[in-house]
Amino acid sequence: MKPLRPKLPSLSAQPDKSAGALLNRLQVVGQLCERKPLRHTPAGLPVAEARLKHQSEQLEAGLPRQVVCEIPLLALGSEARWLDVAPLGAAVRVSGFLAAKSRSSRTLVLHVQEIEFLEGNQNG
Repeated sequence: MKPLRPKLPSLSAQPDKSAGALLNRLQVVGQLCERKPLRHTPAGLPVAEARLKHQSEQLEAGLPRQVVCEIPLLALGSEARWLDVAPLGAAVRVSGFLAAKSRSSRTLVLHVQEIEFLEGNQNG
Protein backbone atom coordinates (compact mmCIF):
# COMPACT_ATOMS: atom_id res chain seq x y z
CA MET A 1 0.00 0.00 0.00
CA LYS A 2 1.37 3.39 -1.02
CA PRO A 3 1.55 6.17 1.62
CA LEU A 4 -0.94 8.98 1.08
CA ARG A 5 0.58 12.22 -0.12
CA PRO A 6 -1.16 15.53 -0.53
CA LYS A 7 -1.84 16.47 -4.14
CA LEU A 8 0.45 19.27 -5.22
CA PRO A 9 -0.61 21.88 -7.76
CA SER A 10 0.64 21.19 -11.26
CA LEU A 11 3.43 23.31 -12.64
CA SER A 12 1.14 24.39 -15.45
CA ALA A 13 -1.28 26.07 -13.00
CA GLN A 14 -1.65 29.82 -13.49
CA PRO A 15 0.62 31.73 -11.06
CA ASP A 16 -0.77 34.46 -8.82
CA LYS A 17 -0.56 37.86 -10.47
CA SER A 18 -0.41 41.26 -8.83
CA ALA A 19 -1.05 44.32 -11.02
CA GLY A 20 -0.31 42.25 -14.12
CA ALA A 21 3.09 40.97 -12.93
CA LEU A 22 4.07 37.61 -11.50
CA LEU A 23 4.00 37.71 -7.70
CA ASN A 24 7.41 38.43 -6.14
CA ARG A 25 6.89 40.00 -2.72
CA LEU A 26 8.81 39.51 0.52
CA GLN A 27 8.30 41.03 3.96
CA VAL A 28 10.78 40.36 6.75
CA VAL A 29 11.63 41.77 10.17
CA GLY A 30 15.17 42.05 11.48
CA GLN A 31 17.99 44.29 12.61
CA LEU A 32 20.27 46.32 10.37
CA CYS A 33 23.69 44.77 10.86
CA GLU A 34 25.76 46.33 8.08
CA ARG A 35 25.51 49.31 5.75
CA LYS A 36 27.66 50.62 2.92
CA PRO A 37 28.08 54.36 2.32
CA LEU A 38 25.27 56.01 0.35
CA ARG A 39 26.08 56.36 -3.35
CA HIS A 40 24.26 57.86 -6.32
CA THR A 41 23.48 56.61 -9.82
CA PRO A 42 24.75 58.66 -12.79
CA ALA A 43 21.24 60.19 -12.89
CA GLY A 44 21.61 61.31 -9.25
CA LEU A 45 19.30 58.70 -7.65
CA PRO A 46 20.47 57.70 -4.14
CA VAL A 47 21.35 54.02 -3.65
CA ALA A 48 21.85 52.29 -0.29
CA GLU A 49 23.14 48.77 0.32
CA ALA A 50 22.80 47.05 3.68
CA ARG A 51 22.35 43.69 5.39
CA LEU A 52 19.44 42.65 7.58
CA LYS A 53 19.90 40.03 10.30
CA HIS A 54 16.76 37.98 10.86
CA GLN A 55 16.22 35.67 13.86
CA SER A 56 13.02 33.74 14.53
CA GLU A 57 11.50 30.40 15.36
CA GLN A 58 9.45 28.84 12.57
CA LEU A 59 7.46 25.63 12.34
CA GLU A 60 8.71 23.20 9.73
CA ALA A 61 6.99 19.84 9.31
CA GLY A 62 5.28 20.52 12.64
CA LEU A 63 8.57 20.99 14.51
CA PRO A 64 10.13 24.23 15.77
CA ARG A 65 13.21 25.43 13.91
CA GLN A 66 15.52 28.28 14.85
CA VAL A 67 16.15 30.54 11.84
CA VAL A 68 19.12 32.91 11.69
CA CYS A 69 20.14 34.52 8.42
CA GLU A 70 21.44 37.72 6.88
CA ILE A 71 19.70 39.18 3.86
CA PRO A 72 21.35 41.67 1.51
CA LEU A 73 19.23 44.79 0.92
CA LEU A 74 19.24 47.33 -1.90
CA ALA A 75 17.20 50.53 -1.72
CA LEU A 76 16.81 53.42 -4.14
CA GLY A 77 15.31 56.89 -3.78
CA SER A 78 13.66 57.89 -0.50
CA GLU A 79 14.03 54.37 0.96
CA ALA A 80 17.80 54.64 0.35
CA ARG A 81 17.90 57.89 2.33
CA TRP A 82 15.96 56.31 5.23
CA LEU A 83 18.25 53.28 5.22
CA ASP A 84 21.31 55.54 5.18
CA VAL A 85 20.32 57.37 8.38
CA ALA A 86 19.06 54.32 10.27
CA PRO A 87 21.37 53.29 13.12
CA LEU A 88 22.98 49.88 12.95
CA GLY A 89 21.02 47.52 15.20
CA ALA A 90 17.72 49.26 14.42
CA ALA A 91 14.73 46.91 14.26
CA VAL A 92 12.95 47.27 10.92
CA ARG A 93 10.30 45.63 8.78
CA VAL A 94 11.21 45.75 5.11
CA SER A 95 9.04 44.84 2.13
CA GLY A 96 10.09 44.50 -1.45
CA PHE A 97 10.98 42.06 -4.18
CA LEU A 98 13.80 39.61 -4.83
CA ALA A 99 16.15 39.96 -7.78
CA ALA A 100 19.61 38.78 -8.80
CA LYS A 101 22.43 40.99 -7.59
CA SER A 102 23.61 41.49 -11.16
CA ARG A 103 23.26 39.97 -14.61
CA SER A 104 26.23 37.71 -13.95
CA SER A 105 25.26 36.68 -10.38
CA ARG A 106 22.65 34.30 -9.03
CA THR A 107 22.89 35.81 -5.53
CA LEU A 108 19.52 37.17 -4.42
CA VAL A 109 19.06 40.69 -3.07
CA LEU A 110 15.93 42.12 -1.44
CA HIS A 111 15.06 45.37 -3.24
CA VAL A 112 13.43 47.50 -0.54
CA GLN A 113 10.20 49.25 -1.52
CA GLU A 114 8.98 49.97 2.02
CA ILE A 115 10.82 50.30 5.32
CA GLU A 116 9.20 50.60 8.74
CA PHE A 117 11.16 51.31 11.91
CA LEU A 118 9.81 49.14 14.72
CA GLU A 119 11.50 50.53 17.81
CA GLY A 120 9.03 52.69 19.66
CA ASN A 121 6.10 51.27 17.66
CA GLN A 122 5.45 48.13 19.72
CA ASN A 123 2.69 49.79 21.74
CA GLY A 124 0.74 51.14 18.79
